[in-house]
Amino acid sequence: MMLGLALAIALSALFAKSGGAQDVGTLHAASLHWWQALILGMVQGLTEFIPISSTAHLKVVPVALGWGDPGVTFAATIQLGSIGAVLWYFWRDIADLTRGAIAAIRKGTYEATEFRIAAGIAVGTLPIVICGLLLKKLVPDLDNSPIRSLTSIAIASIVMGIFLGLAEQWGRRQRDFQGLKMRDGILMGAAQALALMPGVSRSGSTITAGLFMGLERATAARFSFLLGIPAITLAGLVQFKTDVLDVTVSNSELWALLVGTISSAIFSYGAIAWFIGYLQKQNTWVFVWYRVVFGVLILLGIGFNWLNG
Repeated sequence: MMLGLALAIALSALFAKSGGAQDVGTLHAASLHWWQALILGMVQGLTEFIPISSTAHLKVVPVALGWGDPGVTFAATIQLGSIGAVLWYFWRDIADLTRGAIAAIRKGTYEATEFRIAAGIAVGTLPIVICGLLLKKLVPDLDNSPIRSLTSIAIASIVMGIFLGLAEQWGRRQRDFQGLKMRDGILMGAAQALALMPGVSRSGSTITAGLFMGLERATAARFSFLLGIPAITLAGLVQFKTDVLDVTVSNSELWALLVGTISSAIFSYGAIAWFIGYLQKQNTWVFVWYRVVFGVLILLGIGFNWLNG
């Protein structure tokens, strides 16, 4: 996956030299070239489900390459590709949880594993929904707010990398998927709300919380992905309706969204499969160091005026 991300950036640089739009703002400001949308979808897919922050990479990579910030709308919309991938990958788990939760409600057996996990996902989704609505209300120009600045992203990446390292070091990793409780959903849901700030990483914050709570690495990741389904879906659909369906969008902009979403879906599925297998045998230290180095490089770029913080 790290090699894939490096390939995405390398391809971006190659295409950037070939000409084309160099000033890409929000979706309404200008259109993305198909190859830019393809590469940004690749970046989204490779980073959405591993703990390094897809939002941060979708902000930093195009800005560093001179394309400009594609904006919240593009990022949230192509997340629909990621949600399609996670639904596809975990379809059997979702079906089993749904059937089990319904059966538990009918029988009144609320201690059933399926009910506990489903209830945890439902309750755990509330914090990010509530915080997201408040953020949208209090920060109307979110695209250009300090929250999305490169400096904020760098600091968030470093801080959350350190926390992931602490969780890796101190977590007991004793509980598997069958040992999940509603409390896990509530606590991981609260951690998920932190991901509204770019650079934090939704999967990073939830997996970190899961490790601190004693979950096995693969269990923390698996539950993180399931917990993220409602949040990512809601964010993508709301942005898609508000900024695409409710306004006049050019064919080139729709084409860019389509290419980015398909690319995101393909690479997201591969990233999920790889990451789950990886955590069954390996620890998370590579992501800890990646996040710290990523944040430090951004700060250096700002300090040397290579990047606008």
